[in-house]
Amino acid sequence: MTLSPRVLLRRGFLALIALFLAAPLIVVISVSFNATRRMSFPPTEFSLRWYRTFFSDYGWMASLERSLTIAGLAALVSVAVALPITYALWRYQAKAAAVLAGVGGALFLIPGVVAALMLSAFWGVTGHVGRLENVVLSHAIVLLGIPLSLLMVGFRTIDQAQVEAAYTMGARDSDAFRMVVRPAMTPYILCAFVFVFVLSINEYLIAYMVAGFTVQTLPIRIFANMRQGYEPTMCVAAVIFMVMGFSAFALMSKVADLPRLMGRTRPLED
Repeated sequence: MTLSPRVLLRRGFLALIALFLAAPLIVVISVSFNATRRMSFPPTEFSLRWYRTFFSDYGWMASLERSLTIAGLAALVSVAVALPITYALWRYQAKAAAVLAGVGGALFLIPGVVAALMLSAFWGVTGHVGRLENVVLSHAIVLLGIPLSLLMVGFRTIDQAQVEAAYTMGARDSDAFRMVVRPAMTPYILCAFVFVFVLSINEYLIAYMVAGFTVQTLPIRIFANMRQGYEPTMCVAAVIFMVMGFSAFALMSKVADLPRLMGRTRPLED
């Protein structure tokens, strides 16, 4: 099959963009397998030295565990708050739910440094500072706009006729939610959880402003180590972030229409 010059030009342009975006990732991954402390690319000698260092170091592993805990709890809280809001907005057109959804979406649009300062001031006024739960709740609040948006997309895909049929057959609200709404919403709930999890585990500014070095997440540990000089162990941490991110998106592509969740509204044309 002969491709037209326009198609070749478009594909070539997209390939260059993909290469440009992937180049830093390729460099970081390569440096993490370097045998020396130098940031040399390509690696002078292949070695797993820095991976062994990372996974045998208590500080790095504690930071990774803390980041996973915060991200998991933040995602759980954020989705748990967004689900009843979006359900009330979809099912009952509740004005209070619309206001809450608007506030949650607005918080996500605030610049990160502004949100971090606001939350830092709030926890300072309450006297509850330097705690892990501060970071969890702060991430859940700031990232609330993500599950709100994704869950609303999911609710719009539900056929209202099926819900009305369930009520006609004598189902209560809880029965209709369990038999009709929940199965249809499960992929979107999972995707909302994964999105918040990935963003939370990579977030640095809010975690630092809210809890500082008393709750040392993996991003905070990376930046703290940079003060003492560079070593490829930080690249190992970056590779772990990439693996978790790619794995999360791969999971979402299996359970939901990922292109639609990312904003695609029509099929791609060749």
